[in-house]
Amino acid sequence: MNPIWIVDDDRSIRWVLEKALTRENIAHRSFGSATEALNELDGGAAPPQVMMSDIRMPGDSGLVLLEKVKARYPSLPVIIMTAYSDLDSAVSAFQGGAFEYLPKPFDVDQAVELVRRAIEESRHRGPVAEESTALPEILGQAPAMQEVFRAIGRLAQSHATVMINGESGSGKELVARALHRHSPRKDQPFIAINTAAIPKDLLESELFGHERGAFTGATAQRRGRFEQAEGGTLFLDEIGDMPSELQTRLLRVLSDNHFYRVGGHQPIKANVRVIAATHQNLEQRVRDGLFREDLFHRLNVIRLRLPPLRERKEDVPLLARHFLARSAQELGVEPKRLSEGALKYLQTLEFAGNVRQLENLCHWLTVMAPGQTVDVGDLPSELREQPARVASESWIDALSVEADRLLASKPGEVFDLLTREFEKNLIRRALNATGGRRVEAAQILGIGRNTITRKIQELGMDGE
Repeated sequence: MNPIWIVDDDRSIRWVLEKALTRENIAHRSFGSATEALNELDGGAAPPQVMMSDIRMPGDSGLVLLEKVKARYPSLPVIIMTAYSDLDSAVSAFQGGAFEYLPKPFDVDQAVELVRRAIEESRHRGPVAEESTALPEILGQAPAMQEVFRAIGRLAQSHATVMINGESGSGKELVARALHRHSPRKDQPFIAINTAAIPKDLLESELFGHERGAFTGATAQRRGRFEQAEGGTLFLDEIGDMPSELQTRLLRVLSDNHFYRVGGHQPIKANVRVIAATHQNLEQRVRDGLFREDLFHRLNVIRLRLPPLRERKEDVPLLARHFLARSAQELGVEPKRLSEGALKYLQTLEFAGNVRQLENLCHWLTVMAPGQTVDVGDLPSELREQPARVASESWIDALSVEADRLLASKPGEVFDLLTREFEKNLIRRALNATGGRRVEAAQILGIGRNTITRKIQELGMDGE
């Protein structure tokens, strides 16, 4: 078996992979740049069994290396690694023929298993796309977002119907636009319509158009969204709210690729890729008789779940910096910077409005925050008053976040508030452990029985 080639300018990454592959008795060679690896191939060296390459390196990027290697050896599995996880690089990697896309930092065992899989098979022979220098349309380093990026990459050459599930504000239309932009239909129109935002009696005309005189006020023929999207992509947002009679018409279009304008008698051929989205549980709506089961199966060919922001809190700093930079650019001002305390605090919030809420917050901060560095006290009052919810291994971290919040929202009361809550919680847990026996609770806490009695009275816990 030919060796595995590791191409990365980061010596520590090379060292970790070398040790892992050696432990697994997998032969390997390492290169510090794409140029070194290409020179080795130009010198007549046998191609590797598998190539692992970073994207961003001095000289040629990993995507350039991918392009040149796949031109010579189409079946060679290439694993692309990057610490800069974004949609464009993921899609570029898959379109370039990458076997897999591995975001850093990665689990070493996972990387070795990926190498073993790559040794067994060669896949993804797609057209090569150059690395994009434009701002990424979707950002995310969380594992859940990496799955979305991978799915978009694998769907890049597909015309399949896609269903996107996600809460309001999570970015469903961005994903739909990305699917379109990285598809064979990218040069044709992308048309979006929110089916829940259009009155029921107008939605049919919006979708399919109407003939002159079809109804009162129809003074001229009008092309609907299906005709406007001809050859491209039609994005149907909030599909779960579509009226039942229109569900029937949509099913017919998806089944035979023809439709009629309202008041029309001539069938019109539809060459449109449909991407649907909803925040609702369509399976439950089918069971409740509110959504056609046959239409559900027509739309649910490929399903993508877009995670809410509370499930990808590690992405909050990345997204916040991006939105602050964009808002500053739009307003022609210097971008604001979030302090470490503010970033940690934002990661504790639930963000019911998801990414859209964070984007609006960053625009508000660009306009309203007094200084260039934004601290917890500069956040809107409604956010500062939210209780902190920290999924942390350290209770000290949670205490720090709550202290920051109170220092900003209730100055002058912080010490008393936190001390009272601390003492109440300790005494409450001890009493729970002893079945309410105060003497035993005082003993396990390491305080006197008179002290626990006095504290219970001072803290208003007698009723408990």
